[in-house]
Amino acid sequence: MSDSSLRLVWVYPDLLSTYGDQGNVLVTERRARQRGLDVQRIDVRSDQAVPTSGDIYLIGGGEDRPQRLAAERLRRDSGLTRAAENGAIIFSVCAGYQILGHEFINDLGEREPGLGLLDVISTRGEGERCVGDVLADIDPRLGLPQLTGFENHQGITHLGPTARPFARTVFGKGNGTGDGTEGAYNETVFGTYMHGPVMARNPQIADLLLKLALDVNALPPADERWYDALRAERIAAASQPD
Repeated sequence: MSDSSLRLVWVYPDLLSTYGDQGNVLVTERRARQRGLDVQRIDVRSDQAVPTSGDIYLIGGGEDRPQRLAAERLRRDSGLTRAAENGAIIFSVCAGYQILGHEFINDLGEREPGLGLLDVISTRGEGERCVGDVLADIDPRLGLPQLTGFENHQGITHLGPTARPFARTVFGKGNGTGDGTEGAYNETVFGTYMHGPVMARNPQIADLLLKLALDVNALPPADERWYDALRAERIAAASQPD
């Protein structure tokens, strides 16, 4: 690949790819190639160093123990933190979202330090798991249509003053705090509880990451027919009464 390639980094697929979140890297790669972009995809396993020269980093969800192992290794490696300091775009889902915050509760019931890339703290809810389809309105500043996804988590994530809600729920629990917030973001780092995978249902999120990484306001059009059909089907399903 040339030095001008868009570098797309999929972080720890051996630990954090339990719920089909690899679909996010597949969709982002495809959306880039549809625009004629040269893409270098780098899959980084947990026994490998995270490169600091990537443009977009994607992190998925996982079970409690793999989440703890991933957090330990990411803290020790520091590559993802340095990439964020270099201005890389990072998108995380569920367990990955919690890891990017200040702390979360691990599988041992202990407070586990995160990377501090998002101003959030995650605890564990005492009630029923948050499971089911979600429909949410994404922060208007991001200029995206409604978010559709699937949540499956016990976590409750509280946003600090420098984190903005990624979306606000129409249906579903989102961050689990009861205030309708879903996910969080700052200028370059994004987190959500939405699986699905979320970018297959909402390819405009992938386009947003591409625009931020390329520092452009718009991308050439792409074929939206398959994505539009999936979005319409999932939004209709989420909108049906129980």
